[in-house]
Amino acid sequence: MKKVDPRSHPLVARLDLILLGTIGLGAIAWYARSKFFGTSSDKTTSTSSSATINSNTTSKPAPSKPERNFVKVMQQQGRRCIIFYGSQTGTAEDYASRLAKECSQKYGVSAMVADIELYDLSYMDTLPDDHVVFFIMATYGEGEPTDNAVDFWELLTNDAPEFSASDSTDTPLENVRYIVFGLGNKTYEHYNSVGRTVDKHMQQFGAQRIGERGEGDDDGSLEEDFLTWQETMWPAFCQALGVDENSAQSGPRQATFGVEELVTFDEALVYHGEIAERLNSQQAKVVYDAKRPYNAPIVTREVFQDGGDRHCLHVDIDISGTNLTYQTGDHVAVWPTNNDVEVHRLASVLGLSEKLDTVVLVKAVDPAASKQYPFPAPTTYRAIFRHYIDVCAIPSRQALTSLVDYAPTEESKATLLKLASDKDEYRHAVSDAVRNLGEVLQYVMGDTSASATTSASSFASVPFDLIVECVSRLQPRYYSISSSSKEHPTLISATAVTLEYKPDASLERTVYGVNTNYLWQIHSKVNQVDDGRSYPLYSLDGPRGALLAPDASHVKIPIHVRRSQFKLPRNSSVPVIMVGPGTGVAPFRGFVRERALQKKDGKSVGPTTLFFGCRHSQKDFLYADEWPALFDTLGEGSQMITAFSRETDQKVYVQHRLQEHGQQMWDYLQQGGYIYVCGDAKNMARDVQHTFVSFAQIYGGKDEDAANAYIKQLRTSGRYQEDVWS
Repeated sequence: MKKVDPRSHPLVARLDLILLGTIGLGAIAWYARSKFFGTSSDKTTSTSSSATINSNTTSKPAPSKPERNFVKVMQQQGRRCIIFYGSQTGTAEDYASRLAKECSQKYGVSAMVADIELYDLSYMDTLPDDHVVFFIMATYGEGEPTDNAVDFWELLTNDAPEFSASDSTDTPLENVRYIVFGLGNKTYEHYNSVGRTVDKHMQQFGAQRIGERGEGDDDGSLEEDFLTWQETMWPAFCQALGVDENSAQSGPRQATFGVEELVTFDEALVYHGEIAERLNSQQAKVVYDAKRPYNAPIVTREVFQDGGDRHCLHVDIDISGTNLTYQTGDHVAVWPTNNDVEVHRLASVLGLSEKLDTVVLVKAVDPAASKQYPFPAPTTYRAIFRHYIDVCAIPSRQALTSLVDYAPTEESKATLLKLASDKDEYRHAVSDAVRNLGEVLQYVMGDTSASATTSASSFASVPFDLIVECVSRLQPRYYSISSSSKEHPTLISATAVTLEYKPDASLERTVYGVNTNYLWQIHSKVNQVDDGRSYPLYSLDGPRGALLAPDASHVKIPIHVRRSQFKLPRNSSVPVIMVGPGTGVAPFRGFVRERALQKKDGKSVGPTTLFFGCRHSQKDFLYADEWPALFDTLGEGSQMITAFSRETDQKVYVQHRLQEHGQQMWDYLQQGGYIYVCGDAKNMARDVQHTFVSFAQIYGGKDEDAANAYIKQLRTSGRYQEDVWS
């Protein structure tokens, strides 16, 4: 499956999720506006740090059509800089927000952050030459734009793009000055292709880039790449806008959000972890998507025969009666809940343990901000920690820098400053150690125990708006769907292995995957399973008890569907070669079941070959009971070829079994066959590609350059597809 369950760290992303669909998707922004503040008649009064909400003033007018011309919006708001983000997991959006704050507070250039899908970029040709546009663009899938950047991508890559001006000049963007930073992963074939493509086409249309194009590698240190890029970008930015870099402001911090603790409120209107805004009476039909996940009923079962200290869950998700649909090969997004150990750890160190159920309103200070509310509001501290911010994420060095002044002792201040300023120290104590913010703050206080009591309330002076600003939003985790939409159109299946590991053998700290352990706790509760081990506890009831039945007889989880390009060939008669070790086999379960169904329906189905690998045939052979009947249905020429790495003196992996069948696989390719690879990008997927390159040399008589060109052409034509994670 795809990369899901990243605790904002490559190591965890690499291990925890089972299937991450290439780094990327979704960055799903909270666009909604609470009913409390929909009109000017909504009344909020505050007394010092508290406010009162009148529940009788929650009427909401019909929404007006938003202004799509971003240049007009910038001019109305007096902005000289706009920072667009194309984000799938929230990182690009976080970076855009950080850049906007730096623009405004340090260099005095008024900036706004914008979700690129909310505006019509064809108006770029009207941007004044004293303005600047940033593009912070993540690459998703096999060199694809993120979901929210598709319209912009189609405009920019169109053979004859139409900008707002009527003339047909070859350089319609000659007045535009832009800055670009791309987010990618070097283990993928199309590293940072979206950022590079945006840069190329902007220049083709006459736009002038300011500074060098930035590129961040999520397989290395994305955060360090981002910080390093800024060292040369800001001087170029200042020069282009006529800003004196030496006079950059370093005054007192300016808050991005205001936080009010409410004295009186209507409890029925408080959000307790709901992801989407409440529906108003005018919305007759509910449309479920990334902005409004569906609380779907699920059924779980264990699919490891005996995984030892690991568990693998098969999750069946019922989407009947909704607008949700999927196609075989798509991804399902599961919105997780943070475990209560980490919720209480951070609350304790911030001095909020006794105020978790206090109702608060968190709202952008700038009335013209792109999003007035970072998450549904009003809400409670408990809901924020549990459902809205990623308390398990590794904090950036920039975030730690902002907390230095609030350290309670000179010793803790010095330690925190060292972590924030020394790359090596940060890597050792924070990044490699996979410490979240609560753990880092305990660490600087000298408390590294799991229970952590000596550092309780030690950082109580930290303004809560700073926590909201520094900690990223909790994002959904994506899994490759392991069912066939033709066989089960209203039932989505997913496959997830629980993650837990010790990042440092010398310490008794265990890192738990956020979502996979959440799913395991659900499975344990509903099925009354006790494996004798201890796990962090989760609140399974959900907001207002919406997810778990009182008798635990059934349970729901918030989900939505994400489209993928990882698809079977339209012509079912061509050969298909699939390579998917471990949970990488998940989408191939759907593929094989679909081709077996086509065979039963009398269609011509070509040879279907699946290479699967795991440790032991009797322990972690996923779906072992299903494959024999499926391949019997597919008939002669179709086969499953296995590699069990722990059952022989010398480890055997899928690429080794692939080599043993080289001639046959090459023959399939000559018959128009398709190659599909799902799993680890850094090692397995790379080795599999090298194996196919060797086939082109050995059986196709090509030299090395021609063999690599052949495989590249297969990729370009869609006959070599990957669904990989690192």
